[in-house]
Amino acid sequence: MMADRRRINGPAGTAPPSYAINTSDLEKLRPSRNRRPEELRKIFLKTGVTPPASGSAYLELQSPTYDLPVKSVLPPASALKISCAVHGPKPLPRSAPYNPQLVLSTHVKFAPFATRHRRGYIRDSTERDLGAHLENALRGIVIGKRWPKSGVDVIITILEGEEDRWWGDEVSGGTTGLGVVGGWGMMNVLAGCITVASAALVDAGIDCVDLVCGGVAAILPSPDSKDNQTQQSITVLDPSPPEHPEIQAACVVGYSASRDEITELWLKGDSGAATEQLIDSAVAAAVATRAVMVEAMSETALSKFPEADIKSAFPSADAVMSG
Repeated sequence: MMADRRRINGPAGTAPPSYAINTSDLEKLRPSRNRRPEELRKIFLKTGVTPPASGSAYLELQSPTYDLPVKSVLPPASALKISCAVHGPKPLPRSAPYNPQLVLSTHVKFAPFATRHRRGYIRDSTERDLGAHLENALRGIVIGKRWPKSGVDVIITILEGEEDRWWGDEVSGGTTGLGVVGGWGMMNVLAGCITVASAALVDAGIDCVDLVCGGVAAILPSPDSKDNQTQQSITVLDPSPPEHPEIQAACVVGYSASRDEITELWLKGDSGAATEQLIDSAVAAAVATRAVMVEAMSETALSKFPEADIKSAFPSADAVMSG
């Protein structure tokens, strides 16, 4: 058997280094929400980041910063970073049957380094579900009749994903915040995919009736409810799962503001009688995200068409928020 000349092995009897974590100081590293319940994290959105594609966009949420009482080499929470590329419209193969509508294909994939646990190179069921939700959200705004027997591919790469819980709960072996539903980070990931894909479609010149933005809201147990017998809860916008030890329910929507339509709705958890209020809060988060998206689209249109009247096509952010 031929030896592997490309790998230099260490001496026999060696082991990789391991780091011990003091569990008594672990709870001091838990991040806490410093934003108001209706306040969103800062959003960075830019189009035209992938020149070979017909349209592209990049979205990033503000990385959380905390004053930790104990020094740690591990960050308290991750920041959402998503890249989207749109290819098309392009003609379908001759063997494909005639379709009077535009064939929309969505592909969502986590980068192998996007999460703390390394992901595989083949799409799993979670990524396929995200692609199906994204296709439903975009299909409600794309004018498919203008592109018969054509197809467009929306390819999203998640460079850094939102975590489902705080990493300290996993290290200590606890199940705080998991519940029976789990997957709270996927709600923020889907909302970001909807927003960045809509921006990439506009950058590609695909005819759409409106912009669609993603928004997330969650129901949390009130801190005062632990001392009282009655269970109380509060609703927050743009929740970050590592910041909340327990989440009762969450909702993500794809919202078209000018048409006042919800193109995608995903509920998780037990919201009870507060379901309608939770959906309204998610819509409010989508409207706030739209203000950032309008400014990004205005800059894109101004760079492509310097002499056009951009203000009439894209109202200001104040007008969007008031509407």
